[in-house]
Formats: sequence, structure tokens, C-alpha cells
Amino acid sequence: MASKTPVGFIGLGNMGNPMAKNLVKHGYPVIVYDVFPEACKEFQDLGAQVTESPADVAERADRIITMLPSSPHAKEVYTGRNGILKKVKKGSLLIDSSTIDPAVSKELAKAAENTGAVFMDAPVSGGVGAARAGNLTFMVGGVEQEFNAAKELLTCMGSNVVYCGEVGTGQAAKICNNMLLAISMIGTAEAMNLGIRLGLDPKLLAKILNMSSGRCWSSDTYNPVPGVMEGVPSANNYQGGFGTTLMAKDLGLAQISATNTKTPVPLGSQAHQIYRMMCAKGYAMKDFSAVFQFLREEESL
Repeated sequence: MASKTPVGFIGLGNMGNPMAKNLVKHGYPVIVYDVFPEACKEFQDLGAQVTESPADVAERADRIITMLPSSPHAKEVYTGRNGILKKVKKGSLLIDSSTIDPAVSKELAKAAENTGAVFMDAPVSGGVGAARAGNLTFMVGGVEQEFNAAKELLTCMGSNVVYCGEVGTGQAAKICNNMLLAISMIGTAEAMNLGIRLGLDPKLLAKILNMSSGRCWSSDTYNPVPGVMEGVPSANNYQGGFGTTLMAKDLGLAQISATNTKTPVPLGSQAHQIYRMMCAKGYAMKDFSAVFQFLREEESL
């Protein structure tokens, strides 16, 4: 009967849409909400219930997953005037897959605890392609006794579900991963750009990098150079994927955490500045691998 228990899903954007669809595919009745009503239309056609607010979702489901753009959005959805915690049932399991400040996750967990609900942070890695394929990696923070209950749902959307520790540790793992991803993407873009200017064929250079010590996810799975790989944003004018704005946001979270813990992150800081410059120069809605195009144009860098 567990699979017949409704699951609430709030936030049907680039990542939330395929994640919620995978719950539907696994036989869960899904109750959805998004601030943009048009995002819900397709779920209505799939037989999902569409609600008017996060509070309405909490009234109808005692297991809710949220996938939101930033810390302010998460606060509004959980603690706002029509937020989840206004009508949440005691014992409800609330799983937030947004990437937000670990301190905000802890704050929301405390607020949820005061209502008798359980909050876990479970940010994801893998991007839109992995969300569609159900191959995401979830990094989960929260009460360990609740991990198996969360895992039942998360394995419908991901192939790796890892328990990280108390609330906030999932976010910590995610922002460390994304800081490294940003640095490696910039490094890949720089190396590819230099090689091309030295007369190397980009496909050949990528092949060499991927059989050598410079190989990384950014070079062998998500190459930023147009024409090197198919099925990645660089092959589609950097459309889709993981937006530059979101990468800049995640790097900002890493900077805040680094400041709070007095941790030196010189390359993370430089990556943050590069992605912020990209946002200011018209790349905000492009995939973050567009840093290759940005570097091609910014001779001064």
C-alpha cells in the first residue's frame, strides 16, 4: 500500500518536472504545485492533482518533495503565508531537494520539528539529463531513522541515495561538489580553448584529455566545446542543462560557507567571479558550460 500513498511535489521547473514524472511512472499518486500554473498543466493530463498553494499540498499529502531555485524560495514555500508548515500534518516527511544555504536547511528543519513534521535536505547532482533518466545522486541530511522512508521515494528518481549526516550535511556535500564542478568546467574550457588556438582539432584534443590525467566529468561527459559531443548543451547553443545563474548562486553559497568556516577557497572564489561576470554579460540563461564561449570572447581574461 505504501506506493499508493500520495506524494506531494512542489516546484516543477527544469529539474522538478522530470523528477515528479518519475514518481508518476513508479505508480505514486502525485499532488503538485508550482508558482507558474502552466507548469502543472502537463501533470493534470497525467492524472496528478493540482493544488492552489504549498499549504494545500500539505493538507493532502504527508510526504512532500520540494525542488526550488534558492533559499528565499524555500523559506517562502515552507514558512510563508500559504506555506507547507501552515497545514502540515504531524509525522509528515518533508524532503527538500533544492540547493540552498545549509543554515537555511537547519532553520527549516527546526520550524518543521515545531509542527511535529520531519524535514530532510536532499539536494541532487546529475543535471536535467539524469533527472529524466532517473539517475540522479541524492545527498541526504537529517534524522537517520527517517532515511529509509526518504530513500523509498528518492530511489524512484535517482540511482545513488547517500546519507550524509544531520540536516545541512546534504547541502554541504552539494555545494562542495558544485564548487569543484565549476572549477573543472572552467579548467576544461581554458584547456580546450588554448589547444584550439594552438591548432589542435577539438575532438582530437578532447580524446587525448580523456585518455590522460586531465580527464574529468566536464571533459568526458559534458564537454563545453560545440561539435565535440552530441546530446549536451554545447551542441545546442548552450540551451537546457544547468543554468549559469544557478551555478553562480551555488558558488555564492560555497563562498558564504567558506567565510563562516574560515576556509581558503581561492579557485572557488575566482570561479564565482567568472560566473557572476557571465551573468552580467548575457549568459545568465545559458548552460554553465557556456564559460567556453565566454572565454573565447573575453580576450582580457
